[in-house]
Amino acid sequence: MFDFAVFSTLFVTLFVIMDPPGIIPIFLALSSGRPAKVQRKMAWQAATVAFCVIAVFGLFGEQILGRLHITPPALMIAGGLLLLLVALSLLTGKSEQPTQTKDVNVALVPLGMPLLAGPGAIVSVILAVQHADGFSAEVSVWAAIVAIHVVLYLVMRFSLVIIRVIKDGGVVLVTRLAGMMLSALAVQQIINGVMQVVRGG
Repeated sequence: MFDFAVFSTLFVTLFVIMDPPGIIPIFLALSSGRPAKVQRKMAWQAATVAFCVIAVFGLFGEQILGRLHITPPALMIAGGLLLLLVALSLLTGKSEQPTQTKDVNVALVPLGMPLLAGPGAIVSVILAVQHADGFSAEVSVWAAIVAIHVVLYLVMRFSLVIIRVIKDGGVVLVTRLAGMMLSALAVQQIINGVMQVVRGG
């Protein structure tokens, strides 16, 4: 009923790609200044949105990309450009204090997608579902998907404690560091997409 090898392989792959420890400074930067209740809601929304996106692509990803004629490299480049815009706003400090509506949007984009449910995670899940041979393998694949999103939620949920410790000055520093990390991640994602296009061509 359960294939631990399939579970562990996909879980580790998604852990490396989605990087729960690395999401902490970015989540802190995007959620700072909000009430604790809103921050908890953002953590839940981001994890839920990421899970829903991953689940949809796990079930229908091959058909969706094929119908829209979207290649994985195109998905990577588009996600990288979106992340780069967010990174620049964090680095320059030009993002305005978000309202309640924008809190929800931040949890959806960029946290839920493409930061968590990015092209790498989407492609990995599509391939894992395709290669799942038998009911036990399919159960193990979906168990790994659920498990990594539980981990992501817990990491973001308890990173709120850090906000209370580092105070406003620390949040500004974390915001700038998050912007640097996110910009590097975005550029690397764009490079990877371009390299795949070049190799394919």
